[in-house]
Amino acid sequence: MSTVTIHFSTNDGAKVSAQGEVGASLLEVAQAAGMPLEGTCEGQMACSTCHVIVAPDWFDRLQNATDDEEDMLDLAAFVTRTSRLSCQITLSQEMDGLEVRIPPESRNMQIL
Repeated sequence: MSTVTIHFSTNDGAKVSAQGEVGASLLEVAQAAGMPLEGTCEGQMACSTCHVIVAPDWFDRLQNATDDEEDMLDLAAFVTRTSRLSCQITLSQEMDGLEVRIPPESRNMQIL
């Protein structure tokens, strides 16, 4: 299976690049890279704890968010025009080099 590179920026300014398999969710790649995304509902789109901010030049390249995803984003802190739920982004070869930022308020309850 092929892989793509994803570039994460943390809320403290750190840059982390990670490899993810095409077909994996962005949430899975972020968690494997140690990003502080909780993903409480395990990708079922029943929470907003995997909220990320997609770089503006990448945002329009992604498939549009569904109405259900938009509703969940209404519950997230620090939402921007380019906010998405990482559990709803399935990696494709065209996403090689995708840049996302972790919002200022994110917690990973799994490591507390």
